[in-house]
Amino acid sequence: MMQRIFSYLNKEIKGLHEAAYFIGAFTLLSQVLGLVRDKLLAHYFGASAMLDVYYASFRIPDLIFVTVSSLVAVSVLIPFLIREEKKGREEMQKFISSIFTIFFFTIIFVIGFFALFAPFFLKILVPGIFNGEHQAILVLMTRILLLSPLLLGVSNLLSSINQARKIFIVSAISPLLYNFAIILGIIFLYPIYGLPGLVVGVVLGSLLHVAVQVPSLATCKVKLSFIKNVEWKYIKEVVKLSIPRTFTLAANQLSMTAMFYLASFMAVGSISILTLSFNLQSVPLAIIGVSYSLAAFPVLTRLHSEGKRGEFISHIITAGRHIIFWSIPVTVLFVVLRAQIVRVIFGSGNFNWDNTRLTAASLALFAISVTAQSLVLLFVRGFYSAGMTKKPLLINTVSSILAVVFAILGFYIFNAFQLVRDFFEILLRVSDIPGTSVLVLPLGFTLASIINMVWLWRLFEKDFRGFGKILKQTFFQSFGASVVMGYVAYLCLNIFTLIFDQSKLWGIFLQGFFAGIIGILVAVIILYALKNEEVKEITKTLQGKIWKVKTVVPEQIEL
Repeated sequence: MMQRIFSYLNKEIKGLHEAAYFIGAFTLLSQVLGLVRDKLLAHYFGASAMLDVYYASFRIPDLIFVTVSSLVAVSVLIPFLIREEKKGREEMQKFISSIFTIFFFTIIFVIGFFALFAPFFLKILVPGIFNGEHQAILVLMTRILLLSPLLLGVSNLLSSINQARKIFIVSAISPLLYNFAIILGIIFLYPIYGLPGLVVGVVLGSLLHVAVQVPSLATCKVKLSFIKNVEWKYIKEVVKLSIPRTFTLAANQLSMTAMFYLASFMAVGSISILTLSFNLQSVPLAIIGVSYSLAAFPVLTRLHSEGKRGEFISHIITAGRHIIFWSIPVTVLFVVLRAQIVRVIFGSGNFNWDNTRLTAASLALFAISVTAQSLVLLFVRGFYSAGMTKKPLLINTVSSILAVVFAILGFYIFNAFQLVRDFFEILLRVSDIPGTSVLVLPLGFTLASIINMVWLWRLFEKDFRGFGKILKQTFFQSFGASVVMGYVAYLCLNIFTLIFDQSKLWGIFLQGFFAGIIGILVAVIILYALKNEEVKEITKTLQGKIWKVKTVVPEQIEL
């Protein structure tokens, strides 16, 4: 029985769609658990000062994770692991041991430093919260969470090894266990220990995140070990590439940190509104954008290293077409059904109707950028596969700065010009509730994300000609069908308002569900009429390939 489980966990997934759909399925499960986590938090706290403190406590650990832990990030290590694997197991072991040794002692030092000076940095990052009554609890929670970057960094290293060998299953399971542990922390630890119990659950989730990946090391006969004679040539190579990639991968995180800074001065609950809506829009981003870009990355790296430029571009085109095909309809549905989505997921306990409306408005603004964010992930990994890191670094850095600039400029305009404020609030249907200033933050983020995508698209087309025209065709077909779908869904919302009781959660759910289903059916009919290629490919994949994935039988485990 255990051998069968181990064999399943070490399956090799071949094919872009199969890998993307498989990762997407597990990502969906993880996102569902993430939504359960957020629902519990919203239920217990609402958009409140306490929830603001909880989310603010992640700022320093998150920044450490996307900077120091980038040394062992999947996007950084996979090309090196593929290269070293070709040289033999001994060279691969030296590489892994060297990276692990330097990473471990570096992050221990960084964690100790920030644990010691946490109050100083929190005062800079979230001054509006730090200067309040929750200062001590914020510092304590931050210090507990500092264990997470270490654990998740080790997990990333293990995940890189597995994904370089096209073993995605254990990497896909890790987030499930992570979110499950957080949920247990909310239900069982919070009633006993208060807010610190929540972050203890996060640390336990991080521990499970790494533990589930350890057994897979046996299949490639390498191990994580400390060595005295570090191969510094490996460290120099990885650091040389990880520095620009760190800033590239950290762009969104740095933008969000700056937005947390701004939100800390806004109405109580603004950080909660911002985070909950961002987490919601991250669901389609993770299922679509992350799944396709992650599935494509090892293949793109191998193709480019082997000089197969035509196949490299073909894979970019395929991934890009399906990202566009899926993400645009999802974006339209999120905008049209935003109130129903937020109310069904978060609408209980202390999360009131005003919280729902503000979160829904913020979600709509974030959702507009989902396609752009997804394509950015693909283009960045395409550049990484080709060994080009400077362009994504420059563009993502500028875009991150623009997100903050747009947010600050929007905040000034929002408060200085009443006409603009009124138009904005009426458009998003939040004109009669306080705290609407927070909406300039997702608006700034979305504008910067679209600029980021257009800029990367142009540069990628310049370096790898031949994909733009095909992607544009998919864009126009998907966009056209989605507009009709959105209009039909909106009409159905008005009809179902008369049928289902809107004072009940089940009534709101059924209203949104049936409106969405009818809209989707209309979109599918339109795409079939247009003889859309993506529909044909998806049907073919679901009918046969995805259920016939070939596996790699694991070797005997040696103690």
